[in-house]
Amino acid sequence: MPLFDVYPLYNVTPVSGKDMLVYDEKGVEYLDLYGGHAVISIGHSHPNYVKAVSEQVSTLGFYSNAIQNPLQVELANKIESLSGCTGYELFLCNSGAEANENALKLASFKTGKSRILAFNNGFHGRTSAAVAATDNKNIVAPINAQQQVTFLALNDIEGVKRELEKGDVCAVILEFIQGVGGLDQGTAEFFEQVDTLCKANNTYLIADEVQSGYGRSGKFFAFQYYNVTPEIISIAKGMGNGFPIGGILIHPSIEAKHGMLGTTFGGNHLACAAGLAVLNTIDDEQLIANVNEISEYFISIAKTIPQIKNIKGKGLMLGLEFDFEVGELRKKLIYEQHMFTGGASNKKLIRILPPLTIKKVHVDAFFEALKEVLK
Repeated sequence: MPLFDVYPLYNVTPVSGKDMLVYDEKGVEYLDLYGGHAVISIGHSHPNYVKAVSEQVSTLGFYSNAIQNPLQVELANKIESLSGCTGYELFLCNSGAEANENALKLASFKTGKSRILAFNNGFHGRTSAAVAATDNKNIVAPINAQQQVTFLALNDIEGVKRELEKGDVCAVILEFIQGVGGLDQGTAEFFEQVDTLCKANNTYLIADEVQSGYGRSGKFFAFQYYNVTPEIISIAKGMGNGFPIGGILIHPSIEAKHGMLGTTFGGNHLACAAGLAVLNTIDDEQLIANVNEISEYFISIAKTIPQIKNIKGKGLMLGLEFDFEVGELRKKLIYEQHMFTGGASNKKLIRILPPLTIKKVHVDAFFEALKEVLK
């Protein structure tokens, strides 16, 4: 049976990985500066991760959410401790799309409203409401397009005010650093005014931290650069270091009700073991401090390369923008220099989303390779 052909594939077959490196079936070594869409947070095959998942699967891999699971409580407490989001409650699911879907559903349940406010170039997932709130008509099917979504430009505070005053918006969903859209950010004034307007209009602010969360931005969450208090925070990619896991943090002002949200696989024993291994490693190895140190070093070198016209993002969620489309450049980095980088809807931008364990030697290697392919 052939695979359904929806992914354009590079001719590379990774079979193993260790920290920042992956190896193909021929033993060729690649430097991973993309982390499989920002998923690999603590490095490939980190021993803490391997041990935790192996031990858990050897005892109990799964049971449903109809029973007590102390690992979920332990994971929730660790997230609260490291993130500083005191008092929030955790609902676990399986992916970033599911996280945003449940966030939007919860906002609609609680406000009694149905329209969503989203932003140009935003990406929130491929499930029904999440994809409707994603600014890419190519992936929105007619069944998704029935959702009521209004798109605005980042920093259009007058537009936000106008739409919220109509009284039918259940949620404003935004990325504090856009991912697929190309690392664009709103201003501090814009984000903070959006938060104020949401609270004045019975509208939930959803912080989509699926890609920017878990220390990638240089803080645990990217919204923490600003004076805002989201009602719901969605998380996923770096949460399980490759194991499928997602979730939403829910403000204590929002009351739960049995049956309101649900999932079969979300928060299973294996997922929680993976999630705890990630958080413990971020904490023990001080990886957020490493993010900030390496980010500063990376940006300082990027500024010296004349072909780079703009540097976007924060922490280890970075974009290098050129004055030409970078598709061929990325192919040369893969096939000639053996380095993985990411693309974006902005075809002139390379995304850099490495494991948070990256060291300066890896940064040096990347820029030497980049200079070579730019010749």
